[in-house]
Amino acid sequence: MCLIWGIPYLLIKVAVNDLSPVTLVFFRTLIGAAMLMPLAAMRGNLRPLLPHWRAIVIYTVIEVAIPWLLLSDAETRLSSSLTGLLIAAVPFVGVILGRLTGAQDRFDVRRLVGLVVGFIGVAALVGFNVSARDFGAVGEVGLVTVGYAIGAMIIARRLSDVPALGVVAVSLALPAIAYAPLGLTHLPSVFPSLPVVVSVVLLGVVCTAIAFLVFFALIAEVGNVRATTITYVNPAVALALGVVLLGEPFTLGAVVGFGLTLVGLFLATRPTSGRLRNPAGDVEMRHHPIGGDVPIAAPTTHESL
Repeated sequence: MCLIWGIPYLLIKVAVNDLSPVTLVFFRTLIGAAMLMPLAAMRGNLRPLLPHWRAIVIYTVIEVAIPWLLLSDAETRLSSSLTGLLIAAVPFVGVILGRLTGAQDRFDVRRLVGLVVGFIGVAALVGFNVSARDFGAVGEVGLVTVGYAIGAMIIARRLSDVPALGVVAVSLALPAIAYAPLGLTHLPSVFPSLPVVVSVVLLGVVCTAIAFLVFFALIAEVGNVRATTITYVNPAVALALGVVLLGEPFTLGAVVGFGLTLVGLFLATRPTSGRLRNPAGDVEMRHHPIGGDVPIAAPTTHESL
């Protein structure tokens, strides 16, 4: 997940050179939905979603429809490294929301220290490159972090006992339908360049369709707040891509920053006991639609947001 969701910032930055944010989100969700909807229908993963349609619609709006549009618009003015740093605030938002809603997945002092150390590591990793000429774009990314944190909570508390494949497919199909009129209206007059086309395809296939299935499995195993700590490694992935593909320098600050990030991740995500438990409640082994048996929260432990 750190790798899959570490590259979208670069891909979005490339794509918005030729495409408007709404067009980019339309094609990204369209590609993902086109891949997953037939598979979900063949496996019978759509009908079980009907009793949960309200939670799925809310999840779609909060996790996909609004955040992806805001993120694409923000990256027309912000660097990808700064965007990745701001998104690293998702675990903090998750902790705050968890406490406000009475969730059981609260962090102890050690985990809170880990979050702080990890955030400092991210800041060092990107060289404190947080200058932004457009504070409106920074605010957009801030709203994205809130949406991502709430979306993970909805998965853990409301949607952990329904087919993940069906939820992902529907959450991509709905924005694709909603954004179709504007997305098609804002098509560029000239066919996009090859890098833009490749970026859109990678966003739809790897960073959307595949990524969400893996993320559901991760949340089922370790809980929503601990799962979002993957955002600490995203800037490291972006930096590595820059060094390997663009010849950017690999500095001592990068080494120190990535080291602090790994330490923070270890402290924030290390289990408190030897027995594997889901932070949202008691462990129950259930067959995951992606494949294999994974521990998920028992339905009786789900609480309202």
